[in-house]
Amino acid sequence: MHESLPILSALIFFPLGAAFLLMFMRGGDWTYRSFTLIVGIIECLIALPLIFGFQLDNPPPYQFVERMAWIPQWGLEYHLAVDGMSLLMIILSVALLPLCVLCSWTYIGKRVKEFHVNLLIMTAACVGIFAAMDFILFYIFWEAMLIPMYLLIAVWGGPERRYASIKFFLYTLAGSVLLLVAIIAFNYVGSTFQIPELTAMAGEGKFSESFQLWTFLAMSLAFAIKVPMFPFHTWLPAAHVQAPSAGSVLLASVLLKMGAYGFLRFSLPLCPQGSIEMAPIMIAISIASIIYGGFVALGQNDVKKLIAYSSVAHMGFVTLGIFMFHQQGGEGAIMVMLNHGIVTGALFMMVGAIYERSHSREIFDNMGLGKYLPAFMGFFGIFALSSFGFPGMNSFVGEALVLIGAFDSNLWWGFLCIPGAMLAAAYMLRLGLKMAWGEPPSPAGKNWADLNVREWVYLTPLAFLVFYIGLAPGLTMRVVTPSIEKVLEGFPDSGTMDGRTIVNLQEEHRQGLGEAMAEDGLTLSSAE
Repeated sequence: MHESLPILSALIFFPLGAAFLLMFMRGGDWTYRSFTLIVGIIECLIALPLIFGFQLDNPPPYQFVERMAWIPQWGLEYHLAVDGMSLLMIILSVALLPLCVLCSWTYIGKRVKEFHVNLLIMTAACVGIFAAMDFILFYIFWEAMLIPMYLLIAVWGGPERRYASIKFFLYTLAGSVLLLVAIIAFNYVGSTFQIPELTAMAGEGKFSESFQLWTFLAMSLAFAIKVPMFPFHTWLPAAHVQAPSAGSVLLASVLLKMGAYGFLRFSLPLCPQGSIEMAPIMIAISIASIIYGGFVALGQNDVKKLIAYSSVAHMGFVTLGIFMFHQQGGEGAIMVMLNHGIVTGALFMMVGAIYERSHSREIFDNMGLGKYLPAFMGFFGIFALSSFGFPGMNSFVGEALVLIGAFDSNLWWGFLCIPGAMLAAAYMLRLGLKMAWGEPPSPAGKNWADLNVREWVYLTPLAFLVFYIGLAPGLTMRVVTPSIEKVLEGFPDSGTMDGRTIVNLQEEHRQGLGEAMAEDGLTLSSAE
């Protein structure tokens, strides 16, 4: 029954329609906030059939498929669908909408209507990105996300919001131009914009080695900027520090995941040979991101900036898991994406809450709060411990799988990741201990109120997910596993390489591709 319902379209067009209605609504700020909160709750209810109707046993490649002609003369289709990895990202995007409204309830005091219009448009664009199966449709949503995020930073951000918003816009736009070039190239060679059809062509060896390499570079630069990978990360700290709390939450929890999702949906399936050729470089950059992000985070006194640099390190684990071409590493990458979205989003919400009390994000202005704000520091402790992968909490699952994949594929990769894991514990424990029991305690802290009902409401479900996924990850893993198997089915299993290096994998794949193309009278340098 659920397959016949346009659930994905509803998740996209319901918040868009609500945003249009909100633009013409009259009333006070409370009315705008309440309306958007109700829309967010309804959006979550609309998403429930995705959760309960998703087929876990012998799932088809794509579920909840919606497909119809859009612009036939150009070969464009309105084509939506989900698999395991896109399902988790859509649920995360939808669930964050009401939580972002709640955490911004008193934080946003100007242009309240316009702020919530941007939140609704952002949600629709995020769902569209993860559901689109037409390359041009994906690109439209990819670009549609850029404007509301730019406005969230530029209008409701901090003192240096214009610099941060322009830097974010220019970085993302530069990557988007290259992504569009790659999309046009795939259409020129494959004569279609449909992602499943292009993936099938790539699996059949229809794209030459040189074509795959150049399109991989074009797409992956756009995705690396979005992740962001070192050295394309410099826009992120400024954007996080200047963005309002809800902007930081959406930026960390959803927008960064779009880059990693792009690698899994496009770079690997459409450019298997290009991915293998570039894997050593991507792995080296991933490990550099893990270590660099950890060291820089350790030296930060601005809590937002610390969490921003920690995101660079965490997303380094994601890209490492992706480019190992290892089943457990890939599963771990998606789990890190999901869990980083939950935990880092929660941490940014808490930074916003403490900023409303102290009007400062500096660690030294918010020390010794354990005595004054026990509930606040209790939640903060949960999310801080989870952030560095404490056993029994959600982040442990993904990072453990990535490390298992790293050690199984190449011992050096695993050993080089260990300093990053140690640094994560160091900077999060330093932050948590100073804020809870640091001396001297903030003199104004005794006058601050502990968590109110609204803050309990938006923090409790996130804390529940920390323990639920950490203690019982089986259900989430059942969603993830088939998607990674599908992505990696064209790659030799690096988990059974018996000590072989990625260089051997490159040569084996090149020989196999050459043999397959020789049967059709082609060479590796030819293009279809």
